[in-house]
Amino acid sequence: MFPDLTRDDVFRLETRRLWLRWPRHADCVAILRLAGDQRVADMTASLPHPYPAEEATRFVFEARKANALGRALRLAITPKAKPNQLIGMVGIEAPATDEAEPFLGYWLGAPQWGRGIATEAARALVDAFFAYTGEARLAASARRDNVASRRVLEKCGFVAAVAGEKEFPARGGVFEVVDLRLDRAAWRRLKPTWSETVKPGRKAKARRPELAATP
Repeated sequence: MFPDLTRDDVFRLETRRLWLRWPRHADCVAILRLAGDQRVADMTASLPHPYPAEEATRFVFEARKANALGRALRLAITPKAKPNQLIGMVGIEAPATDEAEPFLGYWLGAPQWGRGIATEAARALVDAFFAYTGEARLAASARRDNVASRRVLEKCGFVAAVAGEKEFPARGGVFEVVDLRLDRAAWRRLKPTWSETVKPGRKAKARRPELAATP
């Protein structure tokens, strides 16, 4: 789904406050600490709690493998001033079936909540998705009671499509969720209103000079 540009681990995206880059083995300590926070895990379908130490290693390996194969783009969220300090993750996965759509997901460490960082990171990856792929739509979902996450998605232009129930394997049950969608036409209309300037990192520029929407 994703092109050669994103399949190289030097690829990164820059925003006003953040670098988004491939996760590394050195991030495992931060992943274990932040994703292991029950406040973070409880609102996700896949983060186990307690979070086993070996899970962080497996997660980084699988994320890098998926990135290298172009079937996903999973990026570590880091402060621009401290690019080695992971504070969360954001990613887009290829659809599981021909009928499904690519899916946006993210989590952010609790110390960073309420600062607009999740929105800034998600917008950056949404931009990259529509700029680098030919896909027409992007899907996301949030638990009905996760108002903060739904607000992030709405600020990225996602519109609620349907409400229902979804299995959360790591939570051991089924929860009420809201499914949301964003299409390319809506992204084009909304993009000029976003204040963040998103561009590939310096090492990626040699192969693609700017992040621009495809026709």
